[in-house]
Amino acid sequence: MKALRYLALAAVALLAACSPGQKAEEAPKADAPVVIRFATDWRAQAEHGGFYQALASGEYAKRGLDVRMVQGGPGVNVPQLLASGAVDLGMGSNSFIVMNLAQQDVPVKAVAAFMQKDPQVLIAHPDAGVNSIADLKGRPILLADASVTAFWTWLKAKYGFTDSQVRKYTFNAAPFLADKRAVQQGYVTSEPYTIEKEAGLKPRVFLLADEGYPGYATMVLATDSLIAKNPAAVRAFVEASAQGWRDYLDSDPAAADALIRKDNPEMTPDVLTQAREKLKSYRIVEGEEGLPLGAMTDARWKAFFDVASSQGVYPKTLDPKRAYTLEFVGK
Repeated sequence: MKALRYLALAAVALLAACSPGQKAEEAPKADAPVVIRFATDWRAQAEHGGFYQALASGEYAKRGLDVRMVQGGPGVNVPQLLASGAVDLGMGSNSFIVMNLAQQDVPVKAVAAFMQKDPQVLIAHPDAGVNSIADLKGRPILLADASVTAFWTWLKAKYGFTDSQVRKYTFNAAPFLADKRAVQQGYVTSEPYTIEKEAGLKPRVFLLADEGYPGYATMVLATDSLIAKNPAAVRAFVEASAQGWRDYLDSDPAAADALIRKDNPEMTPDVLTQAREKLKSYRIVEGEEGLPLGAMTDARWKAFFDVASSQGVYPKTLDPKRAYTLEFVGK
């Protein structure tokens, strides 16, 4: 449901609705909080819980920030919002987004990654003789257009999958349910639960990150100009968000969930609860490296770039360090 969200055209209506408050790079009045308009990559959901928790608990406010959430959706392009100045910070769904910006010389960098594991999964039928990702070779795999030039490149490099397996995924589970040999993409926090709830089928789920996929997810993106002009605001946002994620996962999420449901009334309590539990049980936010929340490393970015460039997604001459900065994380 989310793989194409970053490729859609920016919605004019959303741009008009964005809070017209002072930009973060403008000099604030004495003692005035710094307004930060933060664009999410989809409509409010548990996958944004840490940010909403930091807003609800006052973590942003106590650091001198007035954070205003700008919801994403099918008509929202976060990089465009950043480039136009409509927002001050934005959410990057996966590592390809920010690396694409680097390749296009767009002055935007990832400053933190609040999902150490990309929640991308492949979903198979439980009685189809599939015990590992390797068993999916030769089977039809339903993929969104954006995924073909994203994590699919890693799957081809590691498992020898071929483009002949690709079938178009339209964010409808019906084709998957109709064919026991079929496989479809999804998020570990979303599609498996929906399939089980609506079809009574408990699918086999393979989290790509647990198979070695090196990409980050739910990154905070900032323009180079904001990093240069107001690094304190960027650092404050990253620190408050990290605390928000700790609290959302390990404390009472009720206040954050209330804000999420206010912004997105279609989000139900059961969906929020199961998604939060998946974030915890799969260690999506914490990862396995024992690093601070939001941390990134040169090694992970190099591993991601090496795979993508080996498949021709990026020229090998591109410097991956143009896509991110470690100035605000991991110290």
